[in-house]
Amino acid sequence: MKRSLTRTLLGATLLAAAPAMAQDLDTMTPQELYEIAKTEGSVTVFSLSSRIARIETSFEEAYPGIDLIGIDLNSTRQIARLDAEQRAGIFAVDVLYLSEAPLVLRDLLPAGMVEGYIPPRVVDEVPEEFRRDLITHRLSTRALMYNEAAYPDGSPITNIWQLTTPDWRGKVLMEDPAARGEVLDLLTEIALHPEEMAAAYEAQFGKPIEVDSAFDGAGEQFIADLFNNDLVLVNDSTTLRAAIGDINATDPSVGFTTYSAARDNEAEGWALQISNETVPSAGLLFPAVLAVAKNAPNPAAARLLIDFMMGDDTPSGGPGFEPFYVQGDYAARRTIADHPDAVPLEDLNLWRMDPAATGTARARILDLVIMLQ
Repeated sequence: MKRSLTRTLLGATLLAAAPAMAQDLDTMTPQELYEIAKTEGSVTVFSLSSRIARIETSFEEAYPGIDLIGIDLNSTRQIARLDAEQRAGIFAVDVLYLSEAPLVLRDLLPAGMVEGYIPPRVVDEVPEEFRRDLITHRLSTRALMYNEAAYPDGSPITNIWQLTTPDWRGKVLMEDPAARGEVLDLLTEIALHPEEMAAAYEAQFGKPIEVDSAFDGAGEQFIADLFNNDLVLVNDSTTLRAAIGDINATDPSVGFTTYSAARDNEAEGWALQISNETVPSAGLLFPAVLAVAKNAPNPAAARLLIDFMMGDDTPSGGPGFEPFYVQGDYAARRTIADHPDAVPLEDLNLWRMDPAATGTARARILDLVIMLQ
């Protein structure tokens, strides 16, 4: 009975101390976190990028005794899995590395399914807009890409409305926006710029746009016209990129994918390039964020991993960031330089996501997409 009472009192003490412990973890240095993380022994991360495998190697070298378990899942699947597991009372993941900020900030964060952690070491080097709720690791893209080997003088698409013309019927590729949240966010962003899309229409066709009564503005009209021009939906991003970028292609398609896919040009025999001069925009720039999952089983190791992934003080960010130091990815920590092969961030012709506005409009655009399919 005495042992049972002792265990009960100890359990109550630990539960009462849990919020304070989390607060203490948030203020610790990496070395202090490491001492606790060694007792935890592992950390599990859902990652939107397969590059987490390289982080796994470098993190385990930097912090011996901690096993990093990286699970490659796109953001849509991460959100679905996290929701299902937490509803079932399963708390197995520590860190989420994902995009779809409109859903994460609108649904997951207010529901307490994830929480933010801002490493004290980098707080002054990340602009406030990228650390309000969750810390942004990098800015990623969904952009119009073309084959610069086939078009050495520049993109064949100078105006986005060209994609709706007979010349490009069946030659525009995109991942399924109903299954890939970043693509749905791209279409939502287009819909959120009706005046710019209307001006681009008039510049392309020499007359004002007539928007069908079923659609709310020129952006939605563009989405409908694009689908009706035999838009090709592809399930696999590698297949899409190869179809656009094959260096030997003579009449390649164009399409929307991540600008950072250009990092694989040499290895894959591609010639992908961003169509940065396309008006009114070549696509969308959006945050990829890092979050600690609710009831993370390894809270110290979770914070240590997030700190590590924010990079070191070198221009490339060192081992913690270098897998993402590529053409087309832009560190939120602005002490890390833009890749020399990339269009500088300030010259990037992409709309910047407003997660709140996108979160409000997203459902309507998903309904439109489903109808058009």
